[in-house]
This record gives sequence, C-alpha cells and structure tokens, in this order.
Amino acid sequence: MPSKNDKLQVGNRAPAFELAAFPQGKVKLSQFKGEKNVVLYFYPRDNTPGCTTEACDFRDQITHFNKNETVVLGISPDKVESHEKFIAKFSLPFTLLSDPEHTIAEKYGVWVEKNMYGKKSMGIQRSTFLIDKAGKLAAIWPRVSVKGHVQAVAEQLKELS
Repeated sequence: MPSKNDKLQVGNRAPAFELAAFPQGKVKLSQFKGEKNVVLYFYPRDNTPGCTTEACDFRDQITHFNKNETVVLGISPDKVESHEKFIAKFSLPFTLLSDPEHTIAEKYGVWVEKNMYGKKSMGIQRSTFLIDKAGKLAAIWPRVSVKGHVQAVAEQLKELS
C-alpha cells in the first residue's frame, strides 16, 4: 500500500528535476505539468534481475498507463548509453533517466546506505512515486518489492483518474 517516504509525503510538491534521458535526450518534470500524471520509479541498475522484471512489468502494463494519461519514467545511476541498450534489449516503451551523481535520488530520499552480506555501500532504494498533473505526490511506494508492484501502481492510478 502506498505510504510516506522518510522525507516526502503524499500531497507535497514533487521535487523538480532535469536529467539526461533516452530516448528524449533530456527530460524535465515540469514538461508534464497540467498534461500528464507521472510514474517515477527509481531502480538500482540496468540489466539486473529485479530491475529487468520491474521494467518489463511496466512495459507489459503500458497501455493502462497511457490510457490514464500517465507517463512512466525509470531513473537509475546508469549512463544514458546503458539505458539505450536496456531499452533495446527488452523493448521498453518508456523513458529512462540517468542520475549518475544521484542528485535526484537524494532529493527523493532514495539514495541510502545498503547492507549486503555485511558490506555497507550507498545505492538506490527501489521506490516509486506517483505524481499528479498538478506536480504533487499522489502516492509513494518506499522499499518496493518487485512482485505485484506495477499492478499496485496501476490500481492507485485508477483512484487518481
């Protein structure tokens, strides 16, 4: 169920961003204001099992998002060239944004310390934000578990429409 993130809460204005992207070149959050809802999902890395499953789930549900005037944007620290290959390999019909300095991930509170097998490192905490046409956070999914997640986002979008 959507809940609040440590920093951001439903009803807050979504933090603005402009990032390099594929295939558009650059994407700004403000370009969708008044026109489209935005599903902004943060994921750790292209071509990893969980990230591939999540991306393909969004791909498979894209008709639902398009029908509900919603654009899907994936964001990770990977370079645009990596995104280009990832999109081609899995026929992803949406834009992937590159945040190599993790500045936007930090704004959204998803750049966190991770502990894997006792080794600590910084990385993306898989999270999704539903942003309405007014630029406000309509729903937040922190610490996403991939299985069933895209369906939960699609259900929440029905309530927004």
